[in-house]
Amino acid sequence: MSGPLLALLLIPLLALVTKTAPASVWRALSEGNTLQAIGLSLRTSTITVILVLIFGTPLAYLLGRRRPPRFSLLEILIDLPTVLPPAVAGLALLMAFGRRGLLGGALGGLGIQVPFSALAVVMAQMFVAAPYYIKTAAVGLGGVSHELEQAAALDGATGWSTFRHVILPLTRHSIIGGATLCWARALGEFGATIIFAGNLPGRTQTMPLAVYLGFEIDMGQALTLAVILLVLSFGMLFTVRATLRNRPPED
Repeated sequence: MSGPLLALLLIPLLALVTKTAPASVWRALSEGNTLQAIGLSLRTSTITVILVLIFGTPLAYLLGRRRPPRFSLLEILIDLPTVLPPAVAGLALLMAFGRRGLLGGALGGLGIQVPFSALAVVMAQMFVAAPYYIKTAAVGLGGVSHELEQAAALDGATGWSTFRHVILPLTRHSIIGGATLCWARALGEFGATIIFAGNLPGRTQTMPLAVYLGFEIDMGQALTLAVILLVLSFGMLFTVRATLRNRPPED
């Protein structure tokens, strides 16, 4: 029964690969613009994941274990970027941090210009990708028994010690899985980035933006860049899942 859906997922990816000559991939990897786009994508998506881990984990903990008042409203706010059209997300960021935006004037007075910069790329990626980590991590954190947390407190453990030595090891799969989804979503981010950060080669042009530019100029170049992005994403997801699967369970 699931055959048609699997075919829909698999056939377009196979078509992408079979329509691209391996020689063109190697040739593209030797070009400066491609290497710059790959480097920028990897740097910004990695920075995005690190920042989301730092600032998103407390929020995931709050959602998963504390269930604050007006919990449903908070969940909706976190989920909202995942259902907004990416162009709307980019426009919202521009209206908030652009030169004439809500905070743009104050930031400009401090000499900080956010739009059309690498910082804008990271912010766009965080806006659309953070919910994938927060929701996944919150499910894992919420699955840990509260009795374990109470037992650790009775033994004299502080809140941080309990989180580090009890909760974190039990939820590492959810946290790593959420971080991987966040990284993959950040790596593939396009719509919010092109509006908020622009498509400036060597400065804000990530791989998805390079694919878009290649599509307008040369279909062969677009296909080649798309395959490179596909391989990067597949390699990251495969490595993380293989590592988690082969890692021995905690005692």
